[in-house]
Amino acid sequence: MGLLRLVVTLLIAGLFAMGLTMSPAPAGEPLAVAVPVGGGIGHAGGEAVHPLAVAEGDYVEGVLDGGGTPVDLRLVDAEGRPVRLLLDGSVGRTTFRFVAAVGHAALRLTARGAGAYTLALTRKLGMGEQLAPPRVYPSPAIAALAEALERGEGTDAFWEQVAQTGTPLVEPHGAGMVAMTFLVRGAKRNVRILGGPSSDHEALERLGGSDVWFKSFMVPDTTRLSYQIAPDIPEFPGTCRECREAILAQTQVDPLNRHPWPAEAPDRFNQHSLVALPAAPPQPGVGVHGAPQGRLIAERFRSERLGNEREVAVYTPAGFDPGNPETILLLMFDGQEYRTRMPVPAILDALVAEGRLPPVVGVFIANPDAAARARELPGNPAFAAMLAEELLPWVAERTGLTPRADRTVLAGSSYGGLAAATAALAHPERFGNALSISGSFWWHPDASPRERPEHVAGLVARGERLPVRFFLGAGLFEYGRDGEVGILESSRHLRDVLEAKDYDVTYREYAAGHDYYAWQGVLGDGLLALFGGK
Repeated sequence: MGLLRLVVTLLIAGLFAMGLTMSPAPAGEPLAVAVPVGGGIGHAGGEAVHPLAVAEGDYVEGVLDGGGTPVDLRLVDAEGRPVRLLLDGSVGRTTFRFVAAVGHAALRLTARGAGAYTLALTRKLGMGEQLAPPRVYPSPAIAALAEALERGEGTDAFWEQVAQTGTPLVEPHGAGMVAMTFLVRGAKRNVRILGGPSSDHEALERLGGSDVWFKSFMVPDTTRLSYQIAPDIPEFPGTCRECREAILAQTQVDPLNRHPWPAEAPDRFNQHSLVALPAAPPQPGVGVHGAPQGRLIAERFRSERLGNEREVAVYTPAGFDPGNPETILLLMFDGQEYRTRMPVPAILDALVAEGRLPPVVGVFIANPDAAARARELPGNPAFAAMLAEELLPWVAERTGLTPRADRTVLAGSSYGGLAAATAALAHPERFGNALSISGSFWWHPDASPRERPEHVAGLVARGERLPVRFFLGAGLFEYGRDGEVGILESSRHLRDVLEAKDYDVTYREYAAGHDYYAWQGVLGDGLLALFGGK
């Protein structure tokens, strides 16, 4: 017994060192916070029961020290029936925690051998004490408004200021970063933002019970993007895809943004809102006026190999000379989009007139339909063969140009960027350059990106080095979600593989998303990187 008393004394001394006091609670006395109890259990299977005084919802933390003897600790009800095993064979000092529920009456220790123990509650917080930490708002303007609302003030002054500055709010947030806050006034049920600095349809949050809906992002001060808002999206029973597609019923321009795009759109549902921060990089050839204009002719092109037809528009620069050996042949996928949403002919006019590029012949390849796009562009050998064997001769016949592989470039975005890389790798004797803008390099022909590595990176890694030069551009906001590989990650990986195989590759990242407004600058960057000199 002398040895047992010594062990208990040492354990109690250890608890005093932790700042806890100990009192020998009489049998049946409830455990109190910071008042340890202790004792000895003389044999294996011996038990000790210490009543609890807790209310439903209390958060409880405690410490059990059984020395070198394994001890089980259980929550039990008033009849001694076990409710929860907290510690299973605990040896030495171990922390436990639980949230009290109706029926939690005591803590019962069961020793697996003779020995001493100490038991203490270190914290007990009632429901009223379990306070959420103060909300931290990245935007100083939103933080100030939240405080004003707590004082009982309204939002009119805030909205008057927003009307003067426009949206989104942009506030400094450290070196090279800003807090960008998107705002919507008076929505009734919900708001989402499409585009913007995210790879998802982000939900805006309502500020208390006010008419302010907001979402803040930390972004580089070089950001350039377009976006739409979708207030009061219908909610109904349906699949995840059906509910996400319902967002499209409400996507529209932000009425508080001062830069709608395009300005001549028929209505607000066909417009986007633009953001270009002062430090955003210049977009080569964009917005330049007065350059001599080239000529654009659209015709129907039929492919016997694919068994379909589509519109193909051919642009030739001002003063075009088909015999000029420096002429670049640019073949662009999603041709209709690159002629309308992105004014590529005008960009080419400007870059050629400024002498930054040699003459460029542009070929804008439309998709027969949406289903054909998803079938043809992602790594389709038949589509690549059509380009090499049918389209190139068709273009040569109409322009008088003799295509050279080293002066021919395939270009596109998303699936089009993927197609540019795969078609060039399939036919390097025809296409010596691939210009990929936000290429979908996460894609694999056999399975989802969760289950397979990126297809193009694998082709490059396994194959011989081919005479193809690459320009890869990706957006910082095109990252993967929920563990999936996104455009940003797969583009970085492809760059690394290309460099390891000693390819000529230029890689650039932009503070942008999956966005035609940003892509028009990436296209100019890519052409200059490939053909405009270093």
